[in-house]
Amino acid sequence: MPEFVIGETDFLLDGRPFRILSGALHYFRVHPDLWADRIDKARRMGLNTIETYVPWNAHAPSPGEFDLSGGLDLDRFLRLVADAGMYAIVRPGPYICAEWDNGGLPAWLFRDPSVGVRRYEPRYLDAVREYLTRVYEVVVPHQVDRGGPVLLVQVENEYGAFGDDKRYLKALADHTRASGVTVPLTTVDQPDMLEAGSLEGLHRTASFGSNAEVRLAILREHQPTGPLMCSEFWNGWFDNWGAHHHTTPAVDSAAELDVLLAAGASVNLYMFHGGTNFGFTSGANDKGVYQPIVTSYDYDAPLDEAGHPTPKYHAFRDVIARYHKVPDSVPPPARPAPALSAVLRDPVRLLDAPDRFGTWEFHEELPSFDELTPMPRLALLRTRVSGDRPGILTFGEVRDRAAVFFDGDPVGTLLREHHDRAVALPRANGELLVLVEDQGRVDYGPRIGEAKGIIGGATLHGEPLAGWDVLPLDLTVLPAPVTASTVEGPVAGPVLLRASFDADASADLFLDTGEWGKGLVWLNGFPLGRYWRRGPQRTLYVPGPVVHAGANELVVLELDTMLDPAVRFVPRPLLGHTEA
Repeated sequence: MPEFVIGETDFLLDGRPFRILSGALHYFRVHPDLWADRIDKARRMGLNTIETYVPWNAHAPSPGEFDLSGGLDLDRFLRLVADAGMYAIVRPGPYICAEWDNGGLPAWLFRDPSVGVRRYEPRYLDAVREYLTRVYEVVVPHQVDRGGPVLLVQVENEYGAFGDDKRYLKALADHTRASGVTVPLTTVDQPDMLEAGSLEGLHRTASFGSNAEVRLAILREHQPTGPLMCSEFWNGWFDNWGAHHHTTPAVDSAAELDVLLAAGASVNLYMFHGGTNFGFTSGANDKGVYQPIVTSYDYDAPLDEAGHPTPKYHAFRDVIARYHKVPDSVPPPARPAPALSAVLRDPVRLLDAPDRFGTWEFHEELPSFDELTPMPRLALLRTRVSGDRPGILTFGEVRDRAAVFFDGDPVGTLLREHHDRAVALPRANGELLVLVEDQGRVDYGPRIGEAKGIIGGATLHGEPLAGWDVLPLDLTVLPAPVTASTVEGPVAGPVLLRASFDADASADLFLDTGEWGKGLVWLNGFPLGRYWRRGPQRTLYVPGPVVHAGANELVVLELDTMLDPAVRFVPRPLLGHTEA
């Protein structure tokens, strides 16, 4: 069987120097029917390795569960990598960041606030070991020394940006070895965090996107022997709602890649192909201001969100060709997607029929989402208020959006990023309804693992409000309309709408949500993700395998105000304005 080890200056494959030319491709962000296509396009750009994170919370949405089916079939993904004649790097975390909800850590793990986060704490480590055992049951048979593609396994992820608990890192490394992982183990950190985030016996690699020569020199100071590797070469960036679409000039990124390769370093492009934060999987940042991440994870990568080569793809391929042989053929350019249309109809208004979206449960004290089972992404809160005068409704903290209604009329919307906590009620007596949305758990920094929903309860006239009915919205089975009806002009949410359209064949589509407000979309039951008029993202990517030749059903949950209930599929993605 092949042998892959770390030598004095190089990675060695069967005793010969081997440079890793890798690209990040997250199987969980790409429809599984498209995995082989994306892997092949990496090979045709000149890469020899595919790197992926493993998202704990996606595989284990509930304690004791571990899903390896469909789009989470890591075994099948690694087999496809091998079938393409490529190698693999696996990064199971347990924390992955990745702009992914909660950085990949399952929210249920932190229902008990005494459970540790990314540190040597027994209950946290027990759960981590159980998770890693399940991952390594898949990964171990795919190691290169067993005839598979896996060359490297990473321990934790950019840990130096969070802590320096060496005992914790050693526990992860020891369990990884005890689980049968024999290939080299690595860590990754930004150059100024390398000492805190690694451990003797683990090979240090760096993450950066510019100034490669200087940063490789810093890496060499911390890793005196062995191959240099930038295992996160940031060739693009992600987007937040309300900001601009980030791009990096292809010529600049290619020049930095050239510096890396000229220095003899190995590299992993982050990202080669970003994919999509389907459903509720996008994370958020919070460095004083909460910034939820958009649905698209296009990342301005060499292969765009729909899997088409960009100018960066060709520029990188040209650079790689200076140092290694690349395949003769390149993927064809993108063709316009079908332009289809339909009309949304058959409204099911949430406030008129809340019982159709779930089951009410009574709580004397207002619970957070994390106190509910299962944890919702959206929930209705209901109580009655009475008194002799109107007052100010105040919450401890809103995580992340709360739309307030009084006797069915909208009163105001409180946004976490604005640090909103209070709203005036118009009357002294009536029914108070609050629709609360989790817009993505923080994926980086000290707020990882925090609870969602309303934190710290609610007060009116400064007095605690008690006695709440809570309805977690079940979005796995969306209610059908009672009667067929049309919709004309603007539509006020929260409301569920449907549309049907015919397609000539299965093909990628781009759904234009520019005239809609804020909400979520499903096509033929597949969760496309969130949309929001504030941008920058305007279109949602629809993977071709989701589209049926013939009849298709689109379902939209509009939470705000939809200006035009028309469904429009446009030829190309619209990801928003750039900074330039």
